[in-house]
Amino acid sequence: MSIPNSAKLALILTVILFGSQASAQQTPQPLPPAVSKALAAAKIPENAVAVTVQALDQNAPLLAHNAGMPMNPASVMKLVTTYAALEMLGPAATWQTNLYSETEPDADGNLRGNLYMQGSGDPKLNLENFWILLRQLRARGVQHISGDLVLDRSRFSLPPYNPAAFDKRPLRAYNVGPDALMVDFYAMRFILRPEKDAIRFINESPNDRLHVVAQFTPGKGGCDGWRDRLNIRNEAGRLEISGSYPVSCGEKVLLLSPLPPEIHIDGLFRALWREMGGSLKGKVRTGKVPANATRLAQQSSPPVAEVVRDVNKWSNNVMARQLFLALSGEEGTPEAAAQRTDTWLRGKGLNFPELVLENGSGLSRREQISAEHLNRLLINAWQSAYMPEFIASLPISSIDGTMQKRLRGTPAAGRAHIKTGTLDGVKAAAGYVQDEQGRRYAVTFLINHKNSGAGERAIDALLTWVAAGR
Repeated sequence: MSIPNSAKLALILTVILFGSQASAQQTPQPLPPAVSKALAAAKIPENAVAVTVQALDQNAPLLAHNAGMPMNPASVMKLVTTYAALEMLGPAATWQTNLYSETEPDADGNLRGNLYMQGSGDPKLNLENFWILLRQLRARGVQHISGDLVLDRSRFSLPPYNPAAFDKRPLRAYNVGPDALMVDFYAMRFILRPEKDAIRFINESPNDRLHVVAQFTPGKGGCDGWRDRLNIRNEAGRLEISGSYPVSCGEKVLLLSPLPPEIHIDGLFRALWREMGGSLKGKVRTGKVPANATRLAQQSSPPVAEVVRDVNKWSNNVMARQLFLALSGEEGTPEAAAQRTDTWLRGKGLNFPELVLENGSGLSRREQISAEHLNRLLINAWQSAYMPEFIASLPISSIDGTMQKRLRGTPAAGRAHIKTGTLDGVKAAAGYVQDEQGRRYAVTFLINHKNSGAGERAIDALLTWVAAGR
């Protein structure tokens, strides 16, 4: 993805301004030789890197390199959002999605009137949970709905959202905007599987409002960038996908978001409701639940502790943005979420003047934090009553999540709980490392440079250096 010139200029000016202030306060410490070597091989200058390493039982950092310089942390910003959610909402907090009606169904299962669906911002109202909600409705005697399905999405107060604004890839599932009634992440799940001399295409997402046409030919070569090589056309409820799919990829999942929220819910509801033997005569539209409506069914979300785990283990941007808005209180705006998070941080003695929160997911060109302050957050989280839930949410090196394939065969394998982050021009990692003597460290590594994509080896070199006891 490309960075707009204005964003590049803003980032450069920010780095120069805060970097000069940081350098006046402290001289960057030398990086470990293996880290410097990896950065040099990637052609990443050390002044584009910020690093902090501190033993959890010490008051001063073991290593601080450009630690005070504001940096874009990419998805590592999710550490701020998830820690705040555990403390501000509580690990057992849940969200509810409710179904209401102004009338009761008759003995024949006819609901003569509208059905109202009200969301509260559930970050994980996936296909399975949505199906359970509709199954509850069916079990309570509703079969035929003569009125409309009215979607109450008023819990959040959000401006119009453009899914193409970030990187001009509006169909990518990670670009779905937040919504108080986020049903199945507004995404469609497709499977591509090589079989003999053909590529089998499987549509796992039922939806009556989308017609999908797919045609693939088996391809040769490597699997890197296979999604970018597909030809995708989406208009008027018709999605066409074609191209050469490398056989070397094996089975892959393709997630796309081709439908606007209201239409997505319309098609999914009708498909699932029909499978249950039900019918909807009216249309699907946005509105509010009347004061005299009676609740017919309710589906609760997983608790915050489980949501936080999904967000961090797999770096789920859509769930992170939902979680961030949950921090806003009654206001339901990103601005309120940022303000309340800042107030919470200050209440814990964490004053981060350079911190910028836009959506809490890190999928942003505006969000920023310094390595020093991100490490302070990690140390504070270690002392929190919810430390076990927080650490358990982080990917484990060489074992699971976004760290599953990294650091295998090194001293850091299985010893690092690390959140990673990647954007065009950004590579980052932060979390906890246990060395071979059992001592634990908070570690933050941020890279902001055009060659950041090649910076993974430098990050892994630092994690290995810490795990090996230096």
